[in-house]
Amino acid sequence: MLIVNSYDEFASHLGKELGCSDWLTIDQERINLFADATLDHQWIHVDPERAKEESPYKSTIAHGYLTLSVLPYLWAQIIQVNNIKMLVNYGMDKMRFGQPVVTGSRVRMRTRLHNIQNLRGICKVEIDFKIEIEGVRKPALEGISSFLYYFI
Repeated sequence: MLIVNSYDEFASHLGKELGCSDWLTIDQERINLFADATLDHQWIHVDPERAKEESPYKSTIAHGYLTLSVLPYLWAQIIQVNNIKMLVNYGMDKMRFGQPVVTGSRVRMRTRLHNIQNLRGICKVEIDFKIEIEGVRKPALEGISSFLYYFI
C-alpha cells in the first residue's frame, strides 16, 4: 500500500502507477443486494436460470454501476493518505464499460496518477483506473476518477 503524508509526496507520483488492489469476487448475493439498493432488477443481473438460457454470457452479470461502486473500496486498498481533514469524490471522466463482469468473477483495480493540482489548499487528484477481470484481457471498466483531499 502506498502511504502519502502531504501534497508534495502525492505530487512526486505524477505519471506513475500507484498500485493495484486485491481481487474482489462479484457473486450473486452482491449483485442481488445492489439490485435491491438501486431498484434495478433486470433479469440479466438477478435471474440465473433465465440468464443461463437467454444471455449470451450463459450467466448473470454484474450491473455496470456495481462495478463502478466498488471503486472506493478498491482505492482504499491501494493508497493511504494521511494528514487530511476530508476526502470528497469529485467526478468521473472518460469512463467506459469495456467488458461485462460475469457472476463469480474476481475484479481488481490498477491505478496511475494522471494529474494533481493545488486548488487554494485543496489537493485535486485525477486517477487513471482500470478495473480488471481475472483472466480477461479487456478491462471491465476504465476511466479517470477525481478526488479532493483536504490536507491539514
